[in-house]
Amino acid sequence: MKEIETITTTKLIQAAGIAALVAGALFLLPQFIHPEDQVAQVTTTGWAVAHLVNTTMAVLALIGVTGLYLRQVRETGVLGLIGFVLLGVGFLMIAMVSFAEAVILPQIADVAPRYVNDFLATLVGGDVKGDVGRLGLANGVAAVTYLLGGVLFGVALYRAGIVARWAALLLSVGAVASLAAAVLPETIFRTATFPTAVALMGLGYSLWREETAIVTEATDNVHRVSRNDQSSSFVHVPRRRVTPQ
Repeated sequence: MKEIETITTTKLIQAAGIAALVAGALFLLPQFIHPEDQVAQVTTTGWAVAHLVNTTMAVLALIGVTGLYLRQVRETGVLGLIGFVLLGVGFLMIAMVSFAEAVILPQIADVAPRYVNDFLATLVGGDVKGDVGRLGLANGVAAVTYLLGGVLFGVALYRAGIVARWAALLLSVGAVASLAAAVLPETIFRTATFPTAVALMGLGYSLWREETAIVTEATDNVHRVSRNDQSSSFVHVPRRRVTPQ
C-alpha cells in the first residue's frame, strides 16, 4: 500500500521559499523583454508576455514573503509584522496593475488610446492630460508600501538572523534603490529592481535550505531512534536441547 504524503508546515514553507526564488528570477526579466511604454505596443504579444510575467512575479513574491514571515513570526516581532503587511500590499498592488496592463489595456487601446496613454504616463511619471480615476492613488500606495515594507521587513529579517542576512539587508537596500527609477533614463530605469530581485532569490533559497536541513535532521533522528529501539528489543534466547526419551 502506497504511503500517503501529508502536507506539513515545513513543506509549505519550503514551497514559499521556492516561490520567492522564482519571483526574484522573474523580477529580472522585464528589463530585457519589456517593450516601450507606448500605446502602439500595448496590443503586441511582447507586451502581454512582459506584464503576465510581472503579474506572476508579484503573486509568487507575495507567497514567498508570507512564508518568510510565518517561519519567523516570533523572531521578527512587531517590526516584522508591519513590514510584512506593507510589502504584501505593495506586491498585491503590483499584481493588480500588471494584470490590468496585460489583460484590460489591450482591449481598449484602439477605442480609447488617450486613456491608455494617460494610464501609462501615470505609472512612469509622465504627463497625464486626462482623468484616470484612482489610478494615481493606487500607484502611489503601491510605491509607498513597497518602499517602506521592503526596508522594514528587510531589517526585521536581518535582526531575526534565521535566513541569509546579506539577502535581508539587500531587500532593504533594494527598496530604497527603487527611488532611482524616477531619475534613470526610460531605457534602463527598470534595473532599479535588480537588488530586490537578487534579494528575493537569496531569501527564497535560504528559507528552502533552512527548512530542508530541519527535515533532514528530523529524519535522521527518527532513523537513529528506530535503530536503537530495534537493537534494544532484541534479546538472545538460547536454544534448549531436547533429550530424546
